[in-house]
Amino acid sequence: MLVLKSECCGFCREEGSTAFEEMETLVFLFSFSALGVLYAMNTIPEFQEPYVILEIGVAVLVIVFLFYFLITRGNPPKDVLFFVFAVFCFTCVIDLISALEYDGIISGFMEFYQKTGEPYLGTAYAIMMCYWDGIAHFIMYLVMISRITDRKAYRTLGLFWAGSLCANMSVFIAGIVAGKYGSEIRPAFWLNFLFLLMPVWGAVTLFTKPKDRPLIGGYNAQHAQSMALIWRPLDITLVLLLLAAMAFTILRGLVALDSPLEACSIYLRHYEPYLKDPVGYPRVMMLHLFFYGLPLLGAFVYGLLKPGCTWMSDWTVFFAGAVIQCQWAHIGGSLHPRTTAPFRIPNDAFWCVLTANLLYAATPILVALRVQSNPYFFLKIAPFPGQTGLPNSEEKDTKYKDK
Repeated sequence: MLVLKSECCGFCREEGSTAFEEMETLVFLFSFSALGVLYAMNTIPEFQEPYVILEIGVAVLVIVFLFYFLITRGNPPKDVLFFVFAVFCFTCVIDLISALEYDGIISGFMEFYQKTGEPYLGTAYAIMMCYWDGIAHFIMYLVMISRITDRKAYRTLGLFWAGSLCANMSVFIAGIVAGKYGSEIRPAFWLNFLFLLMPVWGAVTLFTKPKDRPLIGGYNAQHAQSMALIWRPLDITLVLLLLAAMAFTILRGLVALDSPLEACSIYLRHYEPYLKDPVGYPRVMMLHLFFYGLPLLGAFVYGLLKPGCTWMSDWTVFFAGAVIQCQWAHIGGSLHPRTTAPFRIPNDAFWCVLTANLLYAATPILVALRVQSNPYFFLKIAPFPGQTGLPNSEEKDTKYKDK
């Protein structure tokens, strides 16, 4: 017989528990209560004043947090990031509604916010950013909540999320201030800093957690690290892709910095005029990649050449999340009808630019997959205590750090 344990309040999953204890399902369903909040604010004029929007936004986030805190009080989650993911699921629905309404797919929820909340959400880049948050981040949150409730590791996915949201919000906030909407900042703008600080804190927390992968390698790691680069064709390909990505990053970074080089002028005029869109987001994104992404790309080249770089497993995932989010918003924004014609990709260069941007987005993901799928090259090598020879056995090949 199925028994509902009230003290678990839907959080822990034990044999014989009811469907109510599927916490990610509860979070998914509760998140759509955001529709009611938006509809009420859109129909009640008193709720549409700039400072009232900020106050309601803060109040709603607090109420959502308290809801999840109370229902898990009997058996609180072991990971406090559970509450971050649950609350952010609620805001994902808001972002998705914002994007759908700006694209004319739905109506009646966000007209007030377009006027007195955050008008820059109507830019092509911000619309694509909201789609990413409302779909990709929403799925990530539900998966990580499921992993937490099942007492399973989610560190890799968590780092991918942290990189994605850190890049998302840092470009978004800086783009607002530096772009043409810098003079139209309303009180609701300050809520964005919460969504920047939380992934930064989450990234620090996840980076300092014990790894759920091997730390020290034995025979297999020693064999992998004894092979020169010439005998590792996949790594050669990845090194070449990383070097090409570095060159592409430098070119677009110099364009964003208004370099007078002829190559920069040609690229801006004939390939990606979107980099000079006055909304500011493309320029800020290129500067982020130039100053922060470029050193990481160089570090990954080093990590593929130098054995034993254990940091590769974390930083490749974090950076992959950041780049895929940036490139999604950048490519989508440059193609979106809200981007004016002079800043869209020219027709004669369309496939060239699209291919380059897709390859640029795929490169960090391919590197991360390489590191995660076959990590022996990136492990430290040390024999087991008291052992003179290392067995050629995958099961006995690695030591794991205590969790």
